[in-house]
Amino acid sequence: MTVISIQSQVAYGHVGNNAAVFPLQMHGIDVIAVPTTLLSNRPGYPTVRGRVLDARLVADLLLGVEERGALETSQMILSGYLGSPEIAAVVADFVQRAKARNPALTYCCDPVLGDHDGGLYVHADIPPLVRDRLCGLADLITPNHFEFEWLCGAKATAIDQMMAQARTLMTRGPSTIVVTGVELADTPDGQIETLAIERSETSQKEASRKEASQREASGKAWRVRTPKLPISPFGTGDLLTSLFVSARVRGSSTPDALGRAASAIFAVLERTAARGTEEMRIVETAALLARPERRFDVIDVSG
Repeated sequence: MTVISIQSQVAYGHVGNNAAVFPLQMHGIDVIAVPTTLLSNRPGYPTVRGRVLDARLVADLLLGVEERGALETSQMILSGYLGSPEIAAVVADFVQRAKARNPALTYCCDPVLGDHDGGLYVHADIPPLVRDRLCGLADLITPNHFEFEWLCGAKATAIDQMMAQARTLMTRGPSTIVVTGVELADTPDGQIETLAIERSETSQKEASRKEASQREASGKAWRVRTPKLPISPFGTGDLLTSLFVSARVRGSSTPDALGRAASAIFAVLERTAARGTEEMRIVETAALLARPERRFDVIDVSG
């Protein structure tokens, strides 16, 4: 099992590929890690050294990956922080070529664009490229609540709004949407949620055209709630996406992957809160990534 992960890379800390690669490997998955940045550390510290890579270098690295036959042997491509609109275009071209050469290859786009606290924090030309090109190529996208609303162009404060907007977003490409850091009107105080919405696949042999259309429109949806801890470390979206991808690559269904990912990331965040560190304690929590001590229930809200 192999995943091609195209994300930022830092020398210090756990964001981008530094948050994604180790959890994937802990689940027995080989990772071809292609950087979009080489930085000393994430933004938020007093200094940041390094830079976003030149798009031509990223394209050359991806070409080299192709030349080693990785497109034929990989199960999934994962993309995260892109760094520049030029890199976003390079990744889109790569995914398009990859899926043409290997139709069984799936693509997960983590649309790293911003958050509720700071709004959009990437180059202004990146969000439209992610929305119009990358999401259209994706089988799976994993936005946070803010990014989901931006991609949909509307607020979503209730589960029915989330589902309706997800169905509209799915018409542009992705068949599964996982939304992280969700706080809705009915989310209990002290809790935070992760939602998964999946397009139903109904064959003509199983139902009439009308029935298939109705089921397609409704889709399936699940939510999982975990305690909201008094910390907000960077890279949580990168980590949860890698955990969800690792479960899917190994054959888990969407609700099973959702429960596994939410439970594992809670274990990491609980340990991080206990240690009082700014960076997530991913390596220290290695044993719990695959077997978290506490499992959270996934609730079917398909209706």
